[in-house]
Amino acid sequence: MSTARTALETEEHQALRAAVAALGKRYGRDYMTTVIREGKHTDELWAEAAKLGYLGVNLPEEYGGGGGGMAELSIVLEELGAAGSPLLMMIVSPAICGTVIARFGTEEQKRTWLPGLADGSLTMAFGITEPDAGSNSHRITTTARRDGDDWVLTGRKVFVSGVDIADATLIVGRTEDARSGKLKPCLFIVPREAPGFGRNHIDMELHAPEKQFELVLDDVRLPADALVGDEDAGLLQLFAGLNPERIMTAAFGIGMGRFALGRAVEYARTRQVWKDPIGAHQAIAHPLATAHIDLELSRLMMQKAARLYDEGDDIGAGEAANMAKYAAGEACVKAVDQAVHTLGGNGLTREYGLASLITASRVARIAPVSREMILNYVSHQSLGLPKSY
Repeated sequence: MSTARTALETEEHQALRAAVAALGKRYGRDYMTTVIREGKHTDELWAEAAKLGYLGVNLPEEYGGGGGGMAELSIVLEELGAAGSPLLMMIVSPAICGTVIARFGTEEQKRTWLPGLADGSLTMAFGITEPDAGSNSHRITTTARRDGDDWVLTGRKVFVSGVDIADATLIVGRTEDARSGKLKPCLFIVPREAPGFGRNHIDMELHAPEKQFELVLDDVRLPADALVGDEDAGLLQLFAGLNPERIMTAAFGIGMGRFALGRAVEYARTRQVWKDPIGAHQAIAHPLATAHIDLELSRLMMQKAARLYDEGDDIGAGEAANMAKYAAGEACVKAVDQAVHTLGGNGLTREYGLASLITASRVARIAPVSREMILNYVSHQSLGLPKSY
């Protein structure tokens, strides 16, 4: 299946796509399904992607990264996904945590974490969602209070990916503003073995190498330097991580949609029930063509979001990243659904590797923020309509 390539991407970007696609092809969907079935992690693919410099392509060169940005990192995840072997932790470790530390961390935090995040030897999870807060970051109840020179964190988080393999988790908590008494968001690096930092595995119907966890922070005591960035710039720092998260989730959805569509197109070209292959019939061909168009349009918005973010336009990137995530989530679900439908009963067999994507594709719609909350954002921020909440 051909994918449009235009002057929107530099020769370097096109070369990166080709190189990552070749890596993904060596692993493919069979590798991913085997890892899931055996309850393992994608250690081999993660290590090779790291060795080739793909995991840290967005991180500063002086700390071992590639010196690129979200434009490059999103290409990596999209192409791995299009090969059937996406690395979900790329969204979390280098995109969210790596970006936040690179932009706002102290020199010591950068030296401690960025080289390891870039070469894959260190992994960091990200904890923001809470049982009673959902997508509303203003309702976060995890609090951080000062105790001498230390911070003490108390609260709960849910649906935190990869805590079992992460060396630390970047936790979004809230501290009290001394002037106003109001709570403001702050980011803290919490080591995996910190006393009082507990985790419980959430049993998911979603089958993926990356497990989901509930976290309990029971008076977790952290040194002063666990705080990332300026205590008074919490929202700025938080959204500096959330915009890359949305861009990378778009890449995740686009890659998955491309993989499913590719399987369906191959099947439609060769599957013959009557005189001609089923792909010759418009009832089969047109829905697949529509899915392809939707995925291409989603990539355009993702590229816009990545470029705005890499150029430092956080406000413009926020709008585009939300739109890209919305568009990609919708396109992914529709592409997977149409792919399964094209294959009929074969679409539900393990042989073709599509059935599991029916559940997985919903992630692009639900996480890290629901499509309804994105529509709220666009209604308020882009259109200027009054809030309903």
